[in-house]
Amino acid sequence: MDIEIFPHRLLSADTTEKLLKDLEKIEGIERIVLQGQRLPPEESRHPDRKTITIKGAKIDLQIKTGRVLMEIRSEEIIENIKSLCDNHLPFGFNIHQGTYIRKKKTVSDGLKYGAALDEIPDEMVGLTDQNAKLCKRATIIKK
Repeated sequence: MDIEIFPHRLLSADTTEKLLKDLEKIEGIERIVLQGQRLPPEESRHPDRKTITIKGAKIDLQIKTGRVLMEIRSEEIIENIKSLCDNHLPFGFNIHQGTYIRKKKTVSDGLKYGAALDEIPDEMVGLTDQNAKLCKRATIIKK
């Protein structure tokens, strides 16, 4: 099951980091995908282009977070996620249930990765744009 947290405004790097650090404490979240407005390249020195730390891994945040998509095990944890969002997103948010993250490899994946498609881990499916280089667009943080 997937859920979408849709904040009523774009999140700063600091708010994104705090939200993710608290989300990592909730059992039952399988994957998290951040979507949002792409930030300018590093050379522009945009104030929101920062390196955040999640589970000890340093990640260069390349977007201004507009949506947080999550694959969860059960509906019971949605209330925990809502209360956590109440703390971090005082300006408001919506939570929707649905299918937001692809679960299976597609023909587009086959065209993009070719013979290497079988080498791509299942947890990477649906996490990145097929037109982008994989190493530039997704980071896997092990549990």
